[in-house]
Amino acid sequence: MPIRILALFFFCDLASAFAQSAQTLPDRSIVYSAHDSAAIKDYRTDPSVVHAMVNRLVLAVTAQPDLARAWGSLVSPNDKIGIKISAAGGELFTTHRDVVNAIVDGLVTAGHPRSRIIVWDRSLGGIKDAGYNPNAEGYQMKSVAPRDGYDSKAIFTAPLAGKLIWGDLEYRTDRGTVPLLSDNEQTSDQSHFSRIVSSEVTKIINVPVMSDSSTNGLAGCLYNVTIPNIDNWRRFTQVNGFGGSAIVDLYNNFLIGKKVVLNVMDGLVAQYAGGPQSQPNYAVHHATLLASKDPVAIDALALQRIDAWRENAKLPPIGQLANHVRNAGQVGLGHADLTRIDVRNVDR
Repeated sequence: MPIRILALFFFCDLASAFAQSAQTLPDRSIVYSAHDSAAIKDYRTDPSVVHAMVNRLVLAVTAQPDLARAWGSLVSPNDKIGIKISAAGGELFTTHRDVVNAIVDGLVTAGHPRSRIIVWDRSLGGIKDAGYNPNAEGYQMKSVAPRDGYDSKAIFTAPLAGKLIWGDLEYRTDRGTVPLLSDNEQTSDQSHFSRIVSSEVTKIINVPVMSDSSTNGLAGCLYNVTIPNIDNWRRFTQVNGFGGSAIVDLYNNFLIGKKVVLNVMDGLVAQYAGGPQSQPNYAVHHATLLASKDPVAIDALALQRIDAWRENAKLPPIGQLANHVRNAGQVGLGHADLTRIDVRNVDR
């Protein structure tokens, strides 16, 4: 099938999904919050406390009496499950290992083999410093391989050309090699989804950190499963709001949004400036986790909290950069209007 026709089909799917989202969106969204000051101290988490927080959240979101049935209501026995983390923050600000392990333990309780669960991000360069041991966790830890990690048949087209670099699927020379350096500038208005989201997982647990972003206001739920899962993403930095519509279109694609069954935002340590890379001077031991099936609602609450911290620090608001959160609310992916969001605490 020609690429342009395939891209047209993608846009038709998006238009249909937008209409369906608007019809099925409930009048209000619920975000569950778990806070425990004992969860983290001096950047070190307490595994038992964090596990208990995650378990309470999952039980609340699903309204099930036990963990096996709670996770069983989100994923089926035949699903290939992926947990999308944020590993951009290195030692101090990667999605915490205890949060991930609590999720994995819950999935195991529901009958899913630990060895079949995939935990991934575009790059996993900082996970060892963050306490992960890829050889001993029991689950698969994957990054998106440069070039070969992207699916040539899973295409996202947007009317904005970007300069291709080494690692993008279409970047190559006349000889078919992929050099580290080249004098030939290549551009494309296409991006390709990672093979992980296109074919390796059928259900996604989305676990971003609570962090600002200097480019798009918030590196939250919507961002976490979209931009890190495509190549040629730098083209969206050319427009105001870091491609506010592109992030929404990417999330609403059937390869991503339809697969996300739960969002858990890791706010054990929150960062209000300099993110998503680690900037301890702008970090807060927030000791809080947020969970919901509505990624937009979580992002809207996180933006409110981050801008409050920025105001206290005499920094300008950053929420105005996060056009994608407002746009996602407008097309019915969730509620961005804080008056339509209920926050329910599941503290001990």
